[in-house]
Amino acid sequence: MNNRALMGVVLLAIGALMLFFGRGEAIGTGHLIGYMWPSLFVIPLGLFFHWMYFSMTGRRGTGLLIPGGILATAGVVCQIAMLTDGWSFMWPGFIFSVAVGLFEFYFFGSRNKWLLIPINILTVLSALFFTVFSVGTLLSRFTHQPFMAMVLILAGAVLIVGWKRKTV
Repeated sequence: MNNRALMGVVLLAIGALMLFFGRGEAIGTGHLIGYMWPSLFVIPLGLFFHWMYFSMTGRRGTGLLIPGGILATAGVVCQIAMLTDGWSFMWPGFIFSVAVGLFEFYFFGSRNKWLLIPINILTVLSALFFTVFSVGTLLSRFTHQPFMAMVLILAGAVLIVGWKRKTV
């Protein structure tokens, strides 16, 4: 990649950040760090643990994958929650991050079958909580909208009129 293309990518990234985070006010360093702290601090630390395992220890220190998987997954969860302001429905991702760390330990380690029990329990709990809270959040956001009123009107009309089936 030449210098011109690299500068173009940098300018595109800065412009996208200004457009996304701007909302009419000036963007400072603190503002960007306030939104991007997971990508700046948490995710790189998780990737550092993975790098240590794959590059430095000769794949002998599988214990490094547990904090690596937890930090990388928790960093992604935090970044999504920061960008979407979705802390109320993203919190089950922290439970899932522990399952990811344990699964990496299982997959790259000695494959102890007893590790699958907590991995499955944490994954199912995380999926259950995520489903319950995300559906609840989506329903609460649409209940005051005209969209929900139109859906209810359409459902009532379908129930009253009914579908005419052709009988053969």
